[in-house]
Amino acid sequence: MSPSIVVGKGASTCQLLARMANRHGLVAGATGTGKTITLRVLAEGFSRLGVPVFLADVKGDLAGLSLSGEPNEKFNQRATELGVADYAPRAVPVEYWDLFGQQGHPVRATVSEIGPLLLARLLNLNETQTGVLNVAFKAADQGGLLLLDLKDLQAVLKHVGENAREYSTTYGNVSGASIAAIQRALLALEEQGLAIFLGEPALDIDDFLRVDSAGHGVVNILAADRLMTTPKLYATFLLWLLAELFEQLPEVGDPEQPKLVFFFDEAHLLFDEAPKVVLDKIEQVVRLIRSKGVGVYFVTQNPLDVPDDVLGQLGNRVQHALRAFTPKDQKRLRAAAETFRSDGTFDVEQAISELAVGEALVSLLDEQGVPMPVDRAKIVPPASRLGTITPAERRARIDASPLAARYARTIDRESAYELLKARADDEVRATDANDDDASTPPKGRSRRQSPLEAMLTSTARSLGTQIGRQIVRGIFGSMPGRKRRRR
Repeated sequence: MSPSIVVGKGASTCQLLARMANRHGLVAGATGTGKTITLRVLAEGFSRLGVPVFLADVKGDLAGLSLSGEPNEKFNQRATELGVADYAPRAVPVEYWDLFGQQGHPVRATVSEIGPLLLARLLNLNETQTGVLNVAFKAADQGGLLLLDLKDLQAVLKHVGENAREYSTTYGNVSGASIAAIQRALLALEEQGLAIFLGEPALDIDDFLRVDSAGHGVVNILAADRLMTTPKLYATFLLWLLAELFEQLPEVGDPEQPKLVFFFDEAHLLFDEAPKVVLDKIEQVVRLIRSKGVGVYFVTQNPLDVPDDVLGQLGNRVQHALRAFTPKDQKRLRAAAETFRSDGTFDVEQAISELAVGEALVSLLDEQGVPMPVDRAKIVPPASRLGTITPAERRARIDASPLAARYARTIDRESAYELLKARADDEVRATDANDDDASTPPKGRSRRQSPLEAMLTSTARSLGTQIGRQIVRGIFGSMPGRKRRRR
């Protein structure tokens, strides 16, 4: 039998098989019913199997995975009751990450890597504005302009706006109003302090796939407490990360255990108000990334938060309690119960509403990949420290990481902003040089006069001619022998 993780115990021991872990999964339940404990147990289990993990720490209470848990008599009793023979407080290797660079290594991506589709969703652009953003990306690509950070994108948008007639001829209407709307959205993004996410050094996916010297998978924890104040960025970032994993990792088929397990907490944020093209991309990535050796586990309050096309691909299920206080809640609870395979030993719908904290309905895949009948189980206790860690403890681990030097300093190499600025400076210098040449005419050529100069010259010539004629007449009239014309 392949290696496994003991999740809990009911009528039998509930074990998540390592070779079935890349068939994805779901952890659901109302707030306060134990989802985070289950997530922690799964992360610890995968790490001990040598499988790297990525998860977002939404409430700040997963950071303690890096430290051993305190002695806990209740945990010891439950471990004995569930037959967990090797239970003992212990930590797992952890790397801390943070888009803002405060509670972990900075996570960065270039504008080109994000792409116009996800960026348009992040900026909340309409269809017309999204089209103009696509034109900006196309213009940058054809012009050899690297889009790395926020100022690169702003520079390219300005360039497209100034040459709107030319780009409109090639790609369709590029309006100044659409350019201005995108620029305002980028300004709002910058004011939120999120510009640090766009730039270099970009995240190397291989840094999420590490194991320590003992063969334990590294648990990569993204600080998401501040990130959750901008939920659209949170969802966009995690979707981008999934897409990067899908595009960069090679095909491995069905390995004995995953190369990485990806937990998506508050999963409903990924699907809320997402346009169909984004939903199609999510469904495609989830469906195909399994063959890259990546398991994706959605963590949310209700299974119905996940679209049916995605939900149907989640083979491993852990359902904590749901509360039904309204007719709508009751309908959702009934629908959640219908997603489980039951053997008839208990009423699944009733059980979901009666589960205590630390209990769950568990249905995992067997050796043939078939969902096992749902079991009402008690979840095993975690071994790492519960709750948060101190800033000093976090900082010590960040500074001691082998990745600290790689991501600490921002890189700002020559890209679209610098190239467009250089072109503009060259045009200004060329204009100044032409003006200087115009003020000093070349040898043998007269300088072209301004309209005022021409008028003054013409007036002077006219006056000079009249005076000259009078002088000539006077001279010739006084010459001897010259007769005056008779009148």
